[in-house]
This record gives sequence, structure tokens and C-alpha cells, in this order.
Amino acid sequence: MKRNWLVTVLFSFIMGATLLGCNQNEDESTANEKLSVVTSFYPMYEFTQQVAGDRADVSLIVSAGEDAHHYEPSAQDVAGVNEADAFVYSSEEMEHWVESLLNTVENDDLVIARTADGVDLVNTESSGHDHEGEENQEAAGSINIQGVADHYHTGDMIELTADLDEDVEYDHWHWYTRESADEEWATVPDQGGPEFEYEASGESFELRAVLFDDEHNECAESEPVEIVIDDHDGHDHEDGEEEHDHNHGEEEGHDHEHGQEEEHAHDEESGQDNEHGSDTIEIAGLADHYHTGDVVTLVAQVDEDVEYDHWHWFTRESEEEEWEVVSGQQTDHFEYETTGESFEVQAILYDNDHNTYAKSEPVSVLIDDHESHDPHIWLDPVLAQEQVNVIRDALIEADPDGKEIYEENAEAFNEELQALDKEYQTALEEAEDRDFVVQHQAFGYLAQRYNLEQIAIGGLSTEVEPSPSRIAEIADLVQEHDVPVIYYQQGANSAIAETVATETGTETAALYDLEVLSEELQAEDLGYVDAMRQNLEALQLSVQ
Repeated sequence: MKRNWLVTVLFSFIMGATLLGCNQNEDESTANEKLSVVTSFYPMYEFTQQVAGDRADVSLIVSAGEDAHHYEPSAQDVAGVNEADAFVYSSEEMEHWVESLLNTVENDDLVIARTADGVDLVNTESSGHDHEGEENQEAAGSINIQGVADHYHTGDMIELTADLDEDVEYDHWHWYTRESADEEWATVPDQGGPEFEYEASGESFELRAVLFDDEHNECAESEPVEIVIDDHDGHDHEDGEEEHDHNHGEEEGHDHEHGQEEEHAHDEESGQDNEHGSDTIEIAGLADHYHTGDVVTLVAQVDEDVEYDHWHWFTRESEEEEWEVVSGQQTDHFEYETTGESFEVQAILYDNDHNTYAKSEPVSVLIDDHESHDPHIWLDPVLAQEQVNVIRDALIEADPDGKEIYEENAEAFNEELQALDKEYQTALEEAEDRDFVVQHQAFGYLAQRYNLEQIAIGGLSTEVEPSPSRIAEIADLVQEHDVPVIYYQQGANSAIAETVATETGTETAALYDLEVLSEELQAEDLGYVDAMRQNLEALQLSVQ
């Protein structure tokens, strides 16, 4: 009996010790389990790391080399957010894909931090160089367009002259076309003077000319004139009119009438291969996105030397639309001023018999005006503090026990940002020259904060050398604003940048938009504050 009692006591002691050990291990496991936070792109990642410290595992969806605007989340991304405690992003204007991602996620406990909350996104574009084709009520003078024929044929070269009814000192011309009065006016590229040369491409259209003054206000404009394209449905010309053969006709086999364009340029839709060679064309110089009014500059590259140089470029708005030839683009270089809608581009190289020799895959030219709202709020050190505070509050909601840590870390990082703000104020407040020219208009909030003027050369590529007319336009802009430096994003100081700098008499320098952490910064283990200090140093080359 006594022995049984001892066994019972011993068994109870062992069970108690075992349960106590299990509870301790479970408590330690819970204590060691970190908060899981997924962030969208680089600034959100660093801000979150600064606030979370060692208390959270912070991961990044959009890595270096990817476009935060038009990223497509993978199944792995969705799975990661499904398992996360918190998700941090800036705004739908910046990360367009976030809405669809969150609609896919099934995580009712997920804490979502939209760091643009509390910040009014505004249009920070400089209005000083924006002259799309809109009418200006203060425009003075009128323009007559001379040389319009009663009709043209597809392939004819339309040659006109804008005649102003009074003498003026300005020579900044733009020409605009539209298919009908119901359409918006579109800028015709490479038409910067009073003379207009344009290859008819099959459809009638309206045309008008506008002259701008030195402040880029409309000085004078013409009434719209109608350009009639009449190919007589293949019949001979009446009254003995001399036969035109500008469209290469049957003799040369390369008719640019719209239906024939489709036959020549897009035999890929019927599954046919190139008739005279297997070479394909790569299109270089494509940016991740453009803004309305930017000049898209591309180059078609064939993978071997060829003797042919008969190029055509085609555009369409979607796969459901027919391809249309772009007039005036008959070399391997393509320059086109955007008009507000995204579109696809394809390049075709023809042989001497006007058969397709090589062609590119269609590439998408994405027009993203951010709905007239600039999303780059993290480039303003003051607004960046607001984003940090939103992250702090979200982490506290997801992990109340870490409240003190998150508050201390956020306060410390905000003090760094406040010091950064003071550095900018001190360095820039006495500057007399406050303009700076950028390749991509990402610095509007920074310009507003410190009373600077951002001037964007939209669409300028660091891969493709712009045409002489484009370089001349940039040179005029540089001279007008007397700026010594053209800034390129992410330290891209390519040979093309040097060419533009040489031709325009300027230097080049880097400004980091921090949409990604560049290789240069990673190599030196530098982060947001370091990059912003480098931006300040670079800005002082112009703002002085």
C-alpha cells in the first residue's frame, strides 16, 4: 500500500514537470515568433524596417529592377500576404496592382497600412512647358495654312506652309491632327517649324498649326483645314490627271492603303513567318511608363548586319484594333509625342522587293499620368514622416505588445528625417537659380517643399540617342532656363546622356527617385537618407 502511494506521488511529480516544461517552451516559442510584414516597394520597405527594428520580419514584393507602377503580383506574393500580419504600401496611384492583390488575398486578420493616408496627393507638374494643343483664349494673331490640295492619295507627301498675318519673333511651332471634330487633337512629331511635311497614310483628317511664344503660351493659331485622302477606289484619275505612284502602287508592291498595310506588316496574325530571313527585331529604349506629352524614343535593332533600310513603324491602341502606319517614321529610329492613351508599337523592316524581311514583337507604351496626382510623396522628407507614422500605427495595431518599441523607433527615424529637412532648407533657401531639369518628373513634392521649379524632358531615353530635332528642342529648353545640368534617374549616366550633354552644353548628374534601391546604393550599403543627401548635393549643381 505504501509502495503504491509512492508511485502515485512520483507519477504526479513527473507529469507536473512535463506540463510545466511544455508551457515554458510554448511561451518561449510565442515570444520568439516575429511579426510578419510585407511591403510593396523600396521606400515602404526601409521605412517599415526602421520602425519595426528586430521585432518584425519585413519582406519586399517589388525588388530591384522591377517597376513598382506596373508590377504583376505572383502567386507567391499572394501567398506571402495571406500569411502576413501586416501589409504596407503607399497608394493606388503608385502601386496600381495593390487593389487586385488585396481582392485576391483571404486574410481577415491582415492589418493594411496605406501610407498616403493623411497626405493630399496633388498635381505637381510644372505648367511652364505644357502645351498640348488646348486652346488659349489670349492667343493673338491668326495663321493661314498654304498649299492644301483638293485631295491626296495614300503615300503622297503633304507639303504645307503656315503663313502668319503679322511679323513675330517667335518660332516655336506645333502641328496637330485629328480624324474628326469628335476626336482630340494629337501632336504631329518632328514638325517644329512653319513648314509641314507628312506622308498621307490612308485616312482623311483635319490639321491645324499653332505658334507659341517664349513662355509657351499660344501666340497664334490657324483654323482647322481638311486634308482629303481619296484613292479613287483603284480607278484611274479623271480628266487625264497624271497617275501618282507615291504609295509604290502595283509596280513596287508596297501599297500603304490601310488594308494592304495589314497584309504586309502583320502577317504574324495569319501565322506566316518572314519570307526573306529569320531575323527578328528587338526594340530598345522603352521606359516603364510615360506621361502625356512625353516623346517616346525607340530604336529597332536587327540581330545581324543587313543591307535593307526600308522601315515602317505601326501603332494600335489594343489587340482588337487594326495596326496603323505612323507617318514620317521610316528609319530604325522612332520618335513620337504621346497624346494620353497607351498603345502598342511594332517595327517592320522590308527588303528591296517590299516584302517583310524582319519584324519586332509588339511592345506596349504605357501612358500613366497618375490621374493627375503625383505619387512620389516619399521624396519630400516632411511627407515621409507622415508615412512613417502611418506604419507605426499599423504595427501597433498588429502587435500591441510592441507599442513602446515601435513608437521609440518611429520617433528616432523621424528625427533623422527632420534633420534631413533642415539640411535641404539651409542649402537651398538662398539660391537665386531655382530651376532644375529632369529626365522624369518624379520630384514635384520635393520642388514644392523647397520652392524649386522642376522641368521635365519627358521620355528622354538613356538607351537611344534622340534625333537632331529632339536635341535642338532640349537645347532650347536648357538655354531658356539657363540650367547647367540635366538629371537622370538612378545614376544612369550612359553614353546617350553624355551625347545629349555635349550637344546641349550641359553636364549630367544623378537624382534618385528611390522607386527601387539602385545597384550603386546597394554596393555602398546606403539607404534612403543617404540617397536623399546625395540628391541634395546633386541639386546644388543647378540650384545655386
